[in-house]
Amino acid sequence: MPGRRAPRVVIVTRSTEYERLIEHHATAGQARFFLRQRSLGTTDIERGYGRASGSLLAVEQAIPTAWRRNQVLRADLDRFLFEPDDIVVAVGQDGLVANVSKYLQGQPVIGINPDPGRNPGVLVRHPPTAIGGLLARLVEGRAQVEERVMVEARLDDGQSLRALNEVFIGHHSHQSARYRLHWLEKEERQSSSGLIVTTGTGATGWASSILRERGSQLRLPAPTEERLAFFVREAWPSPATGTELTEGSIQAGEVLEIRSEMDEGGVAFGDGIEADALQLLWGQRLQVGVARSRMQLVVG
Repeated sequence: MPGRRAPRVVIVTRSTEYERLIEHHATAGQARFFLRQRSLGTTDIERGYGRASGSLLAVEQAIPTAWRRNQVLRADLDRFLFEPDDIVVAVGQDGLVANVSKYLQGQPVIGINPDPGRNPGVLVRHPPTAIGGLLARLVEGRAQVEERVMVEARLDDGQSLRALNEVFIGHHSHQSARYRLHWLEKEERQSSSGLIVTTGTGATGWASSILRERGSQLRLPAPTEERLAFFVREAWPSPATGTELTEGSIQAGEVLEIRSEMDEGGVAFGDGIEADALQLLWGQRLQVGVARSRMQLVVG
């Protein structure tokens, strides 16, 4: 179509273990010396760096020359401005897709797995060699896209955040979190290590570990199911706090409500990004439920 802007591909990456090691020790030589003193080597992480770099190069070379492109690190996502028609390509671990999802509004995401031997590939499903065909099918409207349900947490002052895997609510340190939990027609004052509210995508991670350890029979949601599950971590019984409302399902249209009783340190953050958190002051009310928007994951 005459006058139509060329598509823009935004490549999302994160620093590798090797890059972070050199950043800390200033040079590769000093990093190797540090590890040798501890009977460790850099061979494996150097290979990982090589695979990541090779995958990134393959993606860059597959983007048509007439298209626009940008690259953004995971740490800079909260400051990056996505455009409505962007195509997002996450090159890295599965968690990278979750990290970028909270900042999107319907843009399709292609997950590229640079290291299948280490990454499960639940969200980064494609090898680097597939990117050219996937981009072509996307712009032609022939790509298979899966709509993944997300979770949204909203404060009573209007601030909100979304997450693809789970939202954590609690104290930012290892102190106990104190709050009132309201679910359906029940309410309980609790002191715990915090709670998580998970989607079906997150059900294979943190929530699965909690479910297995406590021997729960709660059925976790599927990735495209409009349902969430919540788990209270290590609720503490006392004369003032209870342990009855520690897990449950949240259907679409329902909300789990948390009223903070923390003087300081109360937070809510999504998918492990603690630097981009909502602050919960004493008396504030947080409601968590199924988000209206969906993450558009390119699956084939």
